[in-house]
Amino acid sequence: MSEAGTSAVRDPGLQPERTRLAWRRTTLSATVVAVLAGKSALHDRPSAAGIVVCALFGALWMAFLAIAHRRIRTLTSDGIPPALATHHATAAALCAVALAACGAALVL
Repeated sequence: MSEAGTSAVRDPGLQPERTRLAWRRTTLSATVVAVLAGKSALHDRPSAAGIVVCALFGALWMAFLAIAHRRIRTLTSDGIPPALATHHATAAALCAVALAACGAALVL
């Protein structure tokens, strides 16, 4: 708590580091799902549908990777990192949900 008339100085502690590591773990998980989905789609004989599915997985993975890399870079910079933009958060969430749905489809 700060007293009246004094400004509170933010002590970020390890929170940015934990967030950066969480982005890396999520990116690794997305990579595994994309690779397994591509392998499953191209199993046996590659078909036109399998190639389209692989391209979709690759595009989702690349979009998520770009957002995650940008956020990781922001978190490693000096000073207080700005909040994640709403459109970036929405895109990351949609990519993660789509990759999770693809991963679930692989299991079934």
